[in-house]
Amino acid sequence: MSNSASQWGSPTASRRALLIHGMTMCSNSWEGIAQRLVAEGFFVIAPNLLGHGGRRCTNYQISEFAEDLRPYFALDTSYDVIMGHSFGCFVTLSLLPFLPKTKETTIILVDPAIEFTEAQFKNSQNVFLRLTAKVETAEEHMAENPAWSRRDCVLRTLGIAMVDPDTVEVFKRNISWSSSGLLKNLPPHIKVTILASDPKLDASCVLEHIPRDVERLNVKVFTGIGHWIQYECPDAIMDAIPLPRAKL
Repeated sequence: MSNSASQWGSPTASRRALLIHGMTMCSNSWEGIAQRLVAEGFFVIAPNLLGHGGRRCTNYQISEFAEDLRPYFALDTSYDVIMGHSFGCFVTLSLLPFLPKTKETTIILVDPAIEFTEAQFKNSQNVFLRLTAKVETAEEHMAENPAWSRRDCVLRTLGIAMVDPDTVEVFKRNISWSSSGLLKNLPPHIKVTILASDPKLDASCVLEHIPRDVERLNVKVFTGIGHWIQYECPDAIMDAIPLPRAKL
């Protein structure tokens, strides 16, 4: 298993969660959600993806990002919850073949782009280059995103500062990605919840791209919340996670 990861809670906890960050982020960016999960009895692991958190990236296919995470499933290691945000959603869905068929796993996709077109690749490439050319300070992020905590603004700055600039090749060397086929054919041990941002607020998730009438696929759309749901409304993330209910 890569040493480039953040962990929260006790490894002996009864439940486990794996959190997959998005492009230009880092494992620490899940701090707020991870602490909430630990309070609910989880052991939480968040790896740094290839090209992030000080890691280099030399292969730019989504399958390689997922293959790099295979050690997190060694020795039949399983997770109750696996969550991805943005680009991390593509990686998360690529992990499905690694999951044991004998255990039900909840997959939570936070504002995923279900279909990623050539135009979206070009736009994402431009955003990546802009972000990494001049890393904004935490104060600048706070001014732009008043709903974010200072901690999350600091972690946003850290993630961008630690990304390998060559990771932009992900957007240059791929033509399109699609997750709709995977979502239409979910195996019986997998449940997926899509948390979609407000379409009016530059959301990545296009609602028309989400497959309809799929068993074990749930969709929640948030009005007034942008792409960074985990920063703007972390309680909405927690509401999507199956938790034991107190006995009345």
